[in-house]
Amino acid sequence: MYATDSRGHSPAFLQPQNGNSRHSSGYVPGKVVPLRPPPPPKSQASAKFTSVRREDRATFAFSPEEQQAQRESQKQKRHKNTFICFAITSFSFFIALAIILGISSKYAPDENCPDQNPRLRNWDPGQDSAKQVVIKEGDMLRLTSDATVHSIVIQDGGLLVFGDNKDGSRNITLRTHYILIQDGGALHIGAEKCRYKSKATITLYGKSDEGESMPIFGKKFIGVEAGGTLELHGARKTSWTLLARTLNSSGLPFGSYTFEKDFSRGLNVRVIDQDTAKILESERFDTHEYHNESRRLQEFLRFQDPGRIVAIAVGDSAAKSLLQGTIQMIQERLGSELIRGLGYRQAWALVGVIDGGSTSCNESVRNYENHSSGGKALAQREFYTVDGQKFSVTAYSEWIEGVSLSGFRVEVVDGVKLNLLDDVSSWKPGDQIVVASTDYSMYQAEEFTLLPCSECSHFQVKVKETPQFLHMGEIIDGVDMRAEVGILTRNIVIQGEVEESCYAENQCQFFDYDTFGGHVMIMKNFTSVHLSYVELKRMGQQQMGRYPVHFHLCGDVDYKGGYRHATFVDGLSIHHSFSRCITVHGTNGLLIKDTIGFDTLGHCFFLEDGIEQRNTLFHNLGLLTKPGTLLPTDRNNSMCTTMRDKVFGNYIPVPATDCMAVSTFWIAHPNNNLINNAAAGSQDAGIWYLFHKEPTGESTGLQLLAKPELTPLGIFYNNRVHSNFKAGLFIDKGVKTTNSSAADPREYLCLDNSARFRPHQDANPEKPRVAALIDRLIAFKNNDNGAWVRGGDIIVQNSAFADNGIGLTFASDGSFPSDEGSSQEVSESLFVGESRNYGFQGGQNKYVGTGGIDQKPRTLPRNRTFPIRGFQIYDGPIHLTRSTFKKYVPTPDRYSSAIGFLMKNSWQITPRNNISLVKFGPHVSLNVFFGKPGPWFEDCELDGDKNSIFHDIDGSVTGYKDAYVGRMDNYLIRHPSCVNVTKWNAAICSGTYAQVYVQTWSTQNLSMTITRDEYPSHPMVLRYNQKAAFPQSQPVVMLEKGYTIHWNGPAPRTTFLYLVNFNKNDWIRVGLCYPSNTSFQVTFGYLQRQNGSLSKIEEYEPVHSLEELQRKQSERKFYFDSSTGLLFLYLKAKSHRHGHSYCSSQGCERVKIQAATDSKDISNCMAKAYPQYYRKPSVVKRMPAMLTGLCQGCGTRQVVFTSDPHKSYLPVQFQSPDKAETQRGDPSVISVNGTDFTFRSAGVLLLVVDPCSVPFRLTEKKVFPLADVSRMEEYLKTGIPPRSIVLLSTRGEIKQLNISHLLVPLGLAKPAHLYDKGSTIFLGFSGNFKPSWTKLFTSPAGQGLGVLEQFIPLQLDEYGCPRATTVRRRDLELLKQASKAH
Repeated sequence: MYATDSRGHSPAFLQPQNGNSRHSSGYVPGKVVPLRPPPPPKSQASAKFTSVRREDRATFAFSPEEQQAQRESQKQKRHKNTFICFAITSFSFFIALAIILGISSKYAPDENCPDQNPRLRNWDPGQDSAKQVVIKEGDMLRLTSDATVHSIVIQDGGLLVFGDNKDGSRNITLRTHYILIQDGGALHIGAEKCRYKSKATITLYGKSDEGESMPIFGKKFIGVEAGGTLELHGARKTSWTLLARTLNSSGLPFGSYTFEKDFSRGLNVRVIDQDTAKILESERFDTHEYHNESRRLQEFLRFQDPGRIVAIAVGDSAAKSLLQGTIQMIQERLGSELIRGLGYRQAWALVGVIDGGSTSCNESVRNYENHSSGGKALAQREFYTVDGQKFSVTAYSEWIEGVSLSGFRVEVVDGVKLNLLDDVSSWKPGDQIVVASTDYSMYQAEEFTLLPCSECSHFQVKVKETPQFLHMGEIIDGVDMRAEVGILTRNIVIQGEVEESCYAENQCQFFDYDTFGGHVMIMKNFTSVHLSYVELKRMGQQQMGRYPVHFHLCGDVDYKGGYRHATFVDGLSIHHSFSRCITVHGTNGLLIKDTIGFDTLGHCFFLEDGIEQRNTLFHNLGLLTKPGTLLPTDRNNSMCTTMRDKVFGNYIPVPATDCMAVSTFWIAHPNNNLINNAAAGSQDAGIWYLFHKEPTGESTGLQLLAKPELTPLGIFYNNRVHSNFKAGLFIDKGVKTTNSSAADPREYLCLDNSARFRPHQDANPEKPRVAALIDRLIAFKNNDNGAWVRGGDIIVQNSAFADNGIGLTFASDGSFPSDEGSSQEVSESLFVGESRNYGFQGGQNKYVGTGGIDQKPRTLPRNRTFPIRGFQIYDGPIHLTRSTFKKYVPTPDRYSSAIGFLMKNSWQITPRNNISLVKFGPHVSLNVFFGKPGPWFEDCELDGDKNSIFHDIDGSVTGYKDAYVGRMDNYLIRHPSCVNVTKWNAAICSGTYAQVYVQTWSTQNLSMTITRDEYPSHPMVLRYNQKAAFPQSQPVVMLEKGYTIHWNGPAPRTTFLYLVNFNKNDWIRVGLCYPSNTSFQVTFGYLQRQNGSLSKIEEYEPVHSLEELQRKQSERKFYFDSSTGLLFLYLKAKSHRHGHSYCSSQGCERVKIQAATDSKDISNCMAKAYPQYYRKPSVVKRMPAMLTGLCQGCGTRQVVFTSDPHKSYLPVQFQSPDKAETQRGDPSVISVNGTDFTFRSAGVLLLVVDPCSVPFRLTEKKVFPLADVSRMEEYLKTGIPPRSIVLLSTRGEIKQLNISHLLVPLGLAKPAHLYDKGSTIFLGFSGNFKPSWTKLFTSPAGQGLGVLEQFIPLQLDEYGCPRATTVRRRDLELLKQASKAH
């Protein structure tokens, strides 16, 4: 309960319940130490003296005259004293002012700046590694220079502040074993309103096997105890953003080029595209031996287009047969001056430009003497691509000890320019950045150093290193695959000092480097902790509790904990960490914002004990999350099987089920908020929600107010997951909460499959369900699953899945009958099988093959036979609706389907899996696939494989409305009018369907055969788990039909039959096989799911014939035909079923059969049952007619799914046919937001679009026929209004398109070569801003460009668009909502 002041208001801050209340002198929680502290308290002596004087005045009396005289005297003294005091005070004020101005001569004091507190005194402890510093009451220190000490303890009002300068010129490094901030102590580097400008570094040094370990904190730490204050606030930077343009491997669109060969005789020639640096032609002309080779070179050069770059290098010798005409051609077209005198075995190299003259030519020659040329003849020139990237072309030739070498290089020079989505003007030269992988392997993440770049805009940087991998900067096929780019550098650094290699007991069997870094640990009842824009590197230890940032059992750290200024970490850069990133341990209400975790061991953003709630993770980036050793869930395969000291006995852990769960975001309680985060590469999962059965770790024994698996999900909005192996998003499982024992030898906290997420109101299972909402998830390039979601009710909406092994898998929250029948739904979502992101080999990418609609080489999620699926059904019930599927194209090696089923599924599956309003793109060959025997599917004979089924509600999958789709060989669901679709391995049938749950007792290794009376030659054998104590099967059956059940062993003595998904009055007839001498007791009852009790128990009575049973099917009767051994009874639902519940509202309707027999014969009655009980196949429900026409309202209404949903993007698609397609009559098309602009005649189509209108406004459409193409030049000069998007496409071969120079103002970095092109496509912008999306595409003569798709951002401030209304930011609204909820 909150205390209130005299006015009834709650105070802004409550004193911690534990620890005392001493603080820094004048300290106000949440603020820096103020400049004007209150007067110091009086000493005991002065208090005693005051008391004595008061007693004196009370004891002695004076006469009235004496009193009057004394008053006059005192009055004169007071006047005199007042004057003296005033003079002294004035003099003191001016002296103090002079001192303050002297101290802070560079800038005036700012009361928000902790280093400008006038009570501080400068502190320079020097370099003394033995000095143990204690800063206590009265010590208010400003560190002004580098220092090394043994340790620092700040306590009892002590204060340490790092000095700063207005110009940020200080550079202070403090080395210490540890800093301990105790009750009343405070450490400040900058403040929220006065950010630190200089460079401050705290280096924590020491080895794990040296020195003493402090209680609780250990070694190499910054520790904050109760009452302590830690305020670190560095300069603000844009923490991370996205690429706005693809960053190519080597920095060039077609890659760099390197070639070297010995004795490649003659003239080796390379022709390079001046616009893209692409090698166009590679030839060798043996002009030493053959005159014809010289003539061929002459003709080769004659037909080169002007402007082409040509590089030539001599191999061995080239002069003997070099003809005069060829020499003249090289002189005229390339400007060479040295070719004429080329001699025997001379080394010569040239780089020139066709028709560029001698000024464009660089060449070098070296004489051949004594088997050597004395060095390289090296020629080099620098050029720019049309995108503005600088590159060099080098040719060289030389002799070394009798060996001739010649070679070429095409490579970037002076750095590579990156185009970014956000303003990064806060990033400075020398800063380190990281660019995330956009492929399956997280190891394609790369670090770069920023270079000075005067020509860069606020949205560009230049990096020193050459990229090794491809990093996408595009929205591809409607899915935002732009790579994250994070800044690692901060001006406040906390770092661990480490050794060169692993040593001592630091898990050196797994790591060859030192993992004993520093750590920051914050304890409960701290006074104030806020960290912003701090860099932490080489932090963390492979020991429990030693993490870069660790909030340890802090309880509520927002207003609920009495903190007026809620605790946060903001803008941190945590990289090259040895154990996690940020650990939230027994802590609630923490805000983690704009923080990067890169190259870390173990779970990165880690919620530990399963009790952490109300924490908000907003716009954080985690990437390259690698395995660690601390917990089983951190470990990889080898760690898992090697670390066995905490298992029981000789148990060997199973990596796939005990370990291998390391995740970038490990969320151990659903009541936390994830908004705008990116999990961009983990060994296992990007975001993993798990559910503790009870608190673990140091929270063991605490009483959970609500079970995590029953607690509603917090906010999940606009998160992206990619480059993770197991799953992008994983919602499932828990951890083992008991110690290892003989009963369960697994290690404590290993992965456990016992928890199921089933959120209810107030976490009360008796109250209504509360659907968990996954809103705006983008998942791409995850090897196994884009998302695996188990539980119910769960809704996934507005989400996109691309290039995953499996896009999205839904699994139910439990097993019948304990599961009350939840549902899962996905809507307004996009699934892309194999996109135009082809990936890039390398960086530990394991799988490469061909695929996609163009069957080009690409990286793969698994091997080339793995069946790619968009949406995968496990059991159900699910609802897939208003979603679109694109680009699921099988190859000769693998099946690829939009909808599929869990492979090798031994579990049940429900006919209540509903699909509606789905749309399949033109490149979806398999709408659905039920599997076939072969790789990955194996024999396809498990129970779930056979019973796979879903309901096509509206015919959007099959073309048949209200139809069910099952496996083609499943005769339990068929009828004569079913439609077979062989390539799907499917049958489309009408009818009504349910399940029978069959459970037997004490019958291990028993399989069941069920046969429909209409198809006795097609029985279904069900095995489930034959070794289970209670084998069970759940076949899907067509209602109003008869079935017989047989066994492969002695008939079970006890059998239960449950009616699953039966509506009232639904029925089937079953005949169970028993020995002819069997007697029966058959009972009916309602099983109450919550407590396992039975109600309304009724006995079945025997009848004498099957005809009598048929007449009395609504009664509790059975008939035993001893001649065939079949026990017949009707399973007919008596009660209504509601919603997604498996059972009726009265409970689960159950029939129990107890059989008494001494026979041990196999109970298979098939031979006797048929043909006696055979029935001719019939149709109960007519098959609907096949639908015609397009599916209205099908598919998602969203065209693009981005990580900045508050922005509008304009989809633009070009169709550019080649020469043959043009002759065939195929049109050329520019499609803008779905509106097609078509042209069929040779010429140019040009569209001008307003960039400020949404969805789009066409300003002008211009068609320039081939005969009038020259008119376009004038239009481009004067006709395009400012602030316009320009879209241009050609048709037919236009020999000379003289508009190159006019495209430069529209976005090109230089005039392009547009001669003799097959097709040209251009996207440009008319205005003062050069956006990153401007592009030029060209193809050689006779070739088209196919289909090109681009997404252009609209209404950017940089366009100069008027701001009519404020852009709604749903993410910021949710952040505000989460903060209020705290």
